[in-house]
Amino acid sequence: MNPAADIDEADLARVVDAFYARIRADAELGPIFNQAIDDWPGHLTKLTAFWSSVMLTSGRYKGQPVPAHLKHKDRITPALFDRWLSLWKQTTDEVMAPDAALALQSKALRIAESLKLAMFFRLDRRTEPRPARETDRLQRSAHS
Repeated sequence: MNPAADIDEADLARVVDAFYARIRADAELGPIFNQAIDDWPGHLTKLTAFWSSVMLTSGRYKGQPVPAHLKHKDRITPALFDRWLSLWKQTTDEVMAPDAALALQSKALRIAESLKLAMFFRLDRRTEPRPARETDRLQRSAHS
């Protein structure tokens, strides 16, 4: 059975509303979100559309999450994603049936990992390929 089949738009609106009420009151995440978001009703509508697109493939969300988060990179740490996921788990466990909650949690984990990679991952310069020097090319051709 597909757990996402047990999720509808009304469920997503309930989850998003309950979750962001928690976020706004949270000692760690609240100040960041409350400073970043001027229009909470509009933001909740946008996030419900996001989760609708993710879970129901509705195509309702038209935004770009990575650039939206990069604007606040100076205030976001990788550890805050863990806090976000913890509150998401609490909320989905309370609001949704177990299978649907697990489906939402699994998707949120993948989204958080993608955002963390986009925001914080940088290749170490030593691991980046370096351009071949002329002497390297000549040595390889001499041994061929």
